[in-house]
Amino acid sequence: MPAPQRDPSQPAPESGTLSERAATLVEHDILSGQLAPGSRLGIVDLVQRYDIGATPLREGLSRLVSRGLIVGIGQRGFRVADVSREDLLDITLMRTAVEIEAVRLAITHGDDAWEAGILSTLHQMRRHIERTGNEFREGAEDFDRLHKGFHTALLAACGSTRMLNAHSDLYDQAYRYRRVMMRAIGSGKGFVREHQLLADCILSRDIPGAQAMLEAHLRSTINYVYPPGSGS
Repeated sequence: MPAPQRDPSQPAPESGTLSERAATLVEHDILSGQLAPGSRLGIVDLVQRYDIGATPLREGLSRLVSRGLIVGIGQRGFRVADVSREDLLDITLMRTAVEIEAVRLAITHGDDAWEAGILSTLHQMRRHIERTGNEFREGAEDFDRLHKGFHTALLAACGSTRMLNAHSDLYDQAYRYRRVMMRAIGSGKGFVREHQLLADCILSRDIPGAQAMLEAHLRSTINYVYPPGSGS
């Protein structure tokens, strides 16, 4: 019996794997600041940088375009998305719209396991800060995974995969701004206390209160990064 033929219109399996790897590597370097906002992403340079072929690199970059981390510049290729107050406002507007509805659904449908997930992620974040001191203010990746885990746990029972995916993408898009915000945080205890209060409000099943507190929490990044009267 002859072997089945691969559909030539579909990428080879290894192509998908390489394009995912390319997207992951470029995303890491954007979020860590190694690829500066507005910088051009030349395919030839990226091939040498990551030792990945041009085709999977282009596929990986296209994935990041859809996530808002890079932008296409016509036939000239790609560049890293700029940062600006207007961009952060837009991210925050979308994130607030998604998350205040997601938290309403999570509070409505969440069970004991959902509550335990919130408490567990809060505990992990607290212990990390206790061990590392003020290092968390540098926005390190290991800390940010715990911080993202906490915010995801708040919404985990919403029942909408698309809402959770939108939350994840918007959280990542704000990472470059959040790194600036973290440096302005006064203390680890204050940071944990703020998240403890948010968790307590959500776990009390106070939907209006939780939505208002979550919205204020999300908007606080703007005030840290672009203080009122800064002219930025």
